[in-house]
Amino acid sequence: MTNEDLLLITGLKRGDRSIFEQIFRTFYPELCGFSLRYVADPLVAEEIVQDLFCKIWYRREELVINTSLKSYLYKAAANHSINHIRHLEMQRKYFNYVGFEVDDLSGGFNHEPDGELAALVQKALLELPEKRREIFEMSRFEGMKYHEIAEKLGINIKTVETQMTRALEFMRKYLKEFITAILLIINIIKP
Repeated sequence: MTNEDLLLITGLKRGDRSIFEQIFRTFYPELCGFSLRYVADPLVAEEIVQDLFCKIWYRREELVINTSLKSYLYKAAANHSINHIRHLEMQRKYFNYVGFEVDDLSGGFNHEPDGELAALVQKALLELPEKRREIFEMSRFEGMKYHEIAEKLGINIKTVETQMTRALEFMRKYLKEFITAILLIINIIKP
């Protein structure tokens, strides 16, 4: 670790905004390019790196950096990118499990669920607040990315993320009994 790294890390931990901005401006473009190797979408890569820098700022006092600042940031960007991919894969598996067919890791659907599950999903959607339902449908049924939804509705991307998180939590809780019943039937029928 160089003396410059020590000065930057110490300043960051103290909460020096000018040092944080210096770190951000120095590493943001190259970290976006690095994250792009994992996620293959420039806007997603930017969101991942922005989120990384937000977490660094909010947790600056807890940071333990034993390597160079650059190595630390690259490792953190790789971890954030991989976590993003894992989250999308888990989401895809969940939706496939409950009857949706996801066409890729972006979260778009090939078709809507059929039968009883479709009716249950529709009923759950109707219980969501109007704006949350609109955001959920734009993301899950129209395959729009969060930044596209934010742009179309004229709202902040963080608002979209928050509304999607709340909608997904509600849907999980609402569909939990249905999924539990399916698992129970599978276990009863299983040889």
